[in-house]
Amino acid sequence: MKSNLHKIIVIEKDPNYNAIYKEYFKNFEEYSLIGIYTTVYEVLEKYDSLKPNIIVSEVDLLRSNGINGIAQLKRKDPYVKIIMISKNPSFELIKKAFKNGANGYLTKPLSSKRLKRALHTISSEGEIMGNAIIKQVIQNFRKKTYAFFSSRENQIVDHLCKGATYKDIAETLFVTPSAINYHIQNIYEKLNVNSKSEALYKLQQM
Repeated sequence: MKSNLHKIIVIEKDPNYNAIYKEYFKNFEEYSLIGIYTTVYEVLEKYDSLKPNIIVSEVDLLRSNGINGIAQLKRKDPYVKIIMISKNPSFELIKKAFKNGANGYLTKPLSSKRLKRALHTISSEGEIMGNAIIKQVIQNFRKKTYAFFSSRENQIVDHLCKGATYKDIAETLFVTPSAINYHIQNIYEKLNVNSKSEALYKLQQM
């Protein structure tokens, strides 16, 4: 295995998906599937030897709920990225997943193309949400402005709530990515958060 590959672990209770994931990762040159497990407990027991960069986990797992397992995995390794996978796009599940520390949430069925794009996005930007999830978030947001944000920051917040990436926002507002990053950091500071998922969750509570 090349040393520069991103190491991926999958947690999935349905054995029918094992072969699918293995087939997907044969064509993912930048990612190495180092294990498929059925429970969070198995991963925690072997974590020190595995040291994954990204964990792809089903929400509905054996012996425990995958969302509850996020906090356990994050306590073990605060830097690991976790993508939750589920057939259920419930907004309450999405909120709980991100509150517990998830970096992404995608719905099944999951194609090879969608998974690869998600891995690329989470590696570069830190968070990922599928289109179905974005729709749920948007439906639960009331479009409004916030007095403690500047007009430009409110514009950026509006685009974030629509699921836009930082690059998308820069192109839409005709500014450089570094300018967007500057405003994003100000937004995070005002909200007292450290990531896009935390910002979206906190804005939803306002």
